[in-house]
Amino acid sequence: MGKEVIMSPGKYEQVCYRTEQRDEGVLLHNLNNGRAGHAFGCTNAGETVQVRLTDGTLDSWSREECTEVESESW
Repeated sequence: MGKEVIMSPGKYEQVCYRTEQRDEGVLLHNLNNGRAGHAFGCTNAGETVQVRLTDGTLDSWSREECTEVESESW
């Protein structure tokens, strides 16, 4: 796994577009708690991503606390 950095505003917009317009479940990693989940929606006003965690529960992460997982080998 490479160096992880917070999601830039441009990357956030890309993730939201892919999630909401293309129906992709983008895999994200929370930098604070180490959890992973698939994005299923965004809230632009607060720059948050709604996430379905691997255990099936739902959460909401701010742009600053997560990053996209670029490789499925994560």
